[in-house]
Amino acid sequence: MRIELPRRRSTIRLARALAGRLAGGDLVVLAGDLGAGKTFFARALCRALGVPQEIPVTSPTFTLVHEHEGRIPIAHADAYRLGGASSAAGAEGDAAAELAQLGLRERRAEGALVVVEWGEPFVEALGGDALVIRLEAPEDPSAPGRAAEIRATGARSAAVLAALEGQMEP
Repeated sequence: MRIELPRRRSTIRLARALAGRLAGGDLVVLAGDLGAGKTFFARALCRALGVPQEIPVTSPTFTLVHEHEGRIPIAHADAYRLGGASSAAGAEGDAAAELAQLGLRERRAEGALVVVEWGEPFVEALGGDALVIRLEAPEDPSAPGRAAEIRATGARSAAVLAALEGQMEP
């Protein structure tokens, strides 16, 4: 499913629509280049799930995981720095081991919604069945708008995606 997001308000609307469909134990993976809007989307999703405005929802790049309380517990993680900056053989395996140490799979089992920026390579390590949202920014950084390409990797995420498709305008 592809959704054009011409304004920030469109991104917030998508996050609100998605929030109404998510439950504890779900996995949302945010993908896209630097500046594509992953943290903005995560913040909008947390707000839609009831995280108060006075609680900052920032990128967990350096702390790796931020925990938030909304209508369901939320673990917001960032896998960008896992495994170091190397793309050498074995770096992805190292990153998966580091990811396992964060306990995100366990948080899902305990009923938390897990939102992971840069987590696309680790969907299976996170327990699979993810809603993957790839955010795309225009090539010209001064140009307005974004787009979201959303796909499901399992039965639960496919049901969430189908419900979302029924709610969003083409």
